[in-house]
Parts: sequence; structure tokens; C-alpha cells
Amino acid sequence: MDIGPHRSNATVPTGFGRRAHEGRWWARELRRDESLPSHLELVEDFFAHPEGDPRALLYFEWLQRLESGYAVGDFAEEVYELTHTATPNAAACWRMVERVEAARHDPDWPYDEDGIRFPATAGGVDEVDGVDGQAVPPILPNRLYDRILGGWLGRCAGCTLGKPLGNGFRWTPGEIRSYLDRADAYPLTDYVPVPSPMPEGYRLERSWPESTRGRVDGCPRDDALDYTVLGLHLLESHSTGFTSADVAGEWLERLPFMQTYTADRVAYRNLIDGLEPPATAHYRNPYREWIGGLIRADIYGYVCPGDPVRAAALAVRDASISHTGNGLWAAGWAGALVAAAFTAADASAALRTAQRMIPSHSRLAVALGQVIDDYRAGVDWEQAVATVHARHDHYHWSHAIGNACLIAAGILWGAGDFTLTIALTVQSGWDTDSNGATAGSVAGILSGAGEIPDHWTGPFHDRLRTAVSGYDNIPISALARRTFDLARQQVVSR
Repeated sequence: MDIGPHRSNATVPTGFGRRAHEGRWWARELRRDESLPSHLELVEDFFAHPEGDPRALLYFEWLQRLESGYAVGDFAEEVYELTHTATPNAAACWRMVERVEAARHDPDWPYDEDGIRFPATAGGVDEVDGVDGQAVPPILPNRLYDRILGGWLGRCAGCTLGKPLGNGFRWTPGEIRSYLDRADAYPLTDYVPVPSPMPEGYRLERSWPESTRGRVDGCPRDDALDYTVLGLHLLESHSTGFTSADVAGEWLERLPFMQTYTADRVAYRNLIDGLEPPATAHYRNPYREWIGGLIRADIYGYVCPGDPVRAAALAVRDASISHTGNGLWAAGWAGALVAAAFTAADASAALRTAQRMIPSHSRLAVALGQVIDDYRAGVDWEQAVATVHARHDHYHWSHAIGNACLIAAGILWGAGDFTLTIALTVQSGWDTDSNGATAGSVAGILSGAGEIPDHWTGPFHDRLRTAVSGYDNIPISALARRTFDLARQQVVSR
């Protein structure tokens, strides 16, 4: 996920979204059965530094509380006035933040998310061997390496495929299809093409020169891949007994501040300011339920093949320095999903296993359950994606809940076919590079490296670009071999 370049020519937005002039919605309490407004005029195209601008932190904290069942709707007019200014009134913004943070929770809110610990950590990871006491199926060592390499290559391919379309505000599913139709490339079966001349009205994201068809030369750098590399280094340095402080230390030592985004950058800022986890995830961090924790989870599935509970617990421990609630549970879900793919009968079975890791009355569990229900009911993929967008477009396009649903849809309707899985996932929009990466991991593990078509992996030339210090241009096969060594230790130890 890259929220885009910092634009100096941005203009002050005129409303919180397409409903901004339909009855001044912000001046009243929202009904429980009423969708939140789509708001995205007011995000990365306006705030140069959303981790520090008090207008951004106020607006998204208000939105986070509103989405989480807090009675903050009455503050909307004041929030609007404070955030729609050419220059921030910092003191007034911080006072408003404090009022938002002090708001009461609606006792009739239909979800139960308060004070819930992630199920996989309830008894400690060393006390469990599988799901609900079931034994973990054995994995043959030679097959294990091929599937770990498949996970790495699949993650790289899915991420690269999504990078040119990686702005969910601009690149809706309709815009993606329209562009690809004009390029004679829908549905996707290869990397995104660049027609010459470019069709009028379309602009690919800034990474397009290194991530489009015929231009990929080595796997391009992305934060979704940086964290997989950093997670491997963390596990090699501290084993599975790492602490949240160890994660923080690795960030400060090896990860450039400006190559992090949203909740991760706020947590990094908090670390620099002297805070320690888990305060780094909570303090002035309105992006704490966005996708940043989820994109760090895959490495824990790689090293815990067939053990989704352990993988989920490790992913949650990592994510806890920057995320809470559904952002935390989405990380555990992704770690469990990747781990389950090693031994599940098929993609659907892996998703069912991962679903059991999530608190059942959370928004994330309900949302993912709806996607699974749609699949079982025979809904076609296009309708399923349209439904996900209709249900969750009140969230930011990098929020964990909506993106987890699109990942699940790509995996379910992709049905184990590597190309179809990553293509459907990317074509569904929102955080396309992050979602493509996770779906690619699962599809690559299910198929194994040997079954991934060469046109996806050949352009990488076994080379990954990364911002992680000491790792740029590292062979992907070397990363897979080191991951295999850790995974083999986990398999033997249980």
C-alpha cells in the first residue's frame, strides 16, 4: 500500500463526500441502519503528511469512532469546519480530538469488539498444536520448499500486478475494467499494459514504469514486500519468541520512516517520540484499523505451515505495535489463512479455517462471513465484489475490513487457479497491491512455485527490490530458502 505522492498543488476539498450537500448529513446523528458517507475528497490528495497534520488526525479519529459505535455524529459540523481549512488550527483540532476520544459508546451497537483478545493468543501459542486441538497434518520437506517459494513468488507477482492501480479512490472496479477494456486486457491474464497513447482521462499510479507489462525487471519495491523481508529478519534474529519491542527495534534500525504509511507511520512517529508498544498503536493513531497490520502477516504463515493458530498469534504480536481491533484481527486472519493454505484441501477450506481465528461478533468476522455466504449461495464474482463495495465503501479504501473481504473474494472465486486469483483480486479495486500480495501468497502456496506460470515470475529474474536496510536486490530464492529453514524448525518442534 502506497498512499501516493505528496502533492503540493492540492486544493481544499468542498465536502466530506458525495453526500456532503444532501441534507447536510454531518449536522445530525446517523441512524443505525444508515450508511456512512463516502468521504474521500479529504485524504492523501490534500494532506501532505497524514501522520502529523492535526486536521487529518482529527478527521480520521472522528471517523474511526463513528465507525466503531461511538456517539460522535453530533461533532460532525465542528469537525468539518476544522478540517476544511487551508492551514490547520492545531490547538482547536487537538481540543476537538480530546472531545471525540471522550465520547460515550452506544450500548445498543450491534457488534461486540470491546476488550476482546485475539483467540489465538488467549492461552499462549505454546499451548496449542492446531485448531480446536486437532493435529497438524504432516508436510513433506521437498514439497514444503516448493510451496514456500510459491508463497514468496505469488506475493511478489500479486503485489506487482496491483501496483499500477494502487489507489482505491481513483481506481474503482468500474474504472479498472474500463481501462483494461480499452487496452484489450480484460480480464487480466498478465501484468497491466500501458497503451500508447494512453487513453484520455486515465493515469496509472507512480510505480507504473517498473510494474507494468514489458517493464518489470526485478520485483519492484513495495511496503507489502518490505514487511515480509523485515519479518524474516526479525524471526532469524529473535525466533518466534520475539516481543513487540523487538519489532519496534527492527523498524527503527532497518525501515525508512518515509517508506511506511498510515498507521505504521504514526506508530513509527510515536516510537521516535519515546512511546512504547502498545501505546504506539493507540496514541493519535486514527488509522489503527486499516490494512497495515494485515500486510505484515504472511511471513508468519510461511514459517508456521499448517499451524494457523501459531501463525495468527505471531502476526497479532507484530501488528500490536501499530494496530488495534479489526486491524489487529485482520493481521491474525491473514497469518492463519496463509498457514492454513499449506495443508487445506482447497482455497475455501483455508478461508474457513482462518475465519475461526476472528472474534465472532466483530465487524471483520461478520463481513467475511457475508462473503463466504455469498460464495456458497452461488453469487457470481462481479456481484459479490459490487456487494462488498456497497457494504463497506464508508471505510477508507485502505481499511482492513473491506480489503480483507476483497482478498477473500479473489481467493474464493479464483478457486485455486493462480492467475485467476490474483487477477480477480486486483480487478476488485481498493488496496490492489496489498490485496494482490496476500491473495498471491495463498494461491502460490496452494499451487507451488512450479505451477505458477512463468510470465508472472520470469521478469523478476529472482531479484527483489526492498527498502529494508541490507536486503535490496536480494534473490527471492534465497529468501524462500531461509524461510524454509525456519519453517522446518517449526514443523520439527511440534
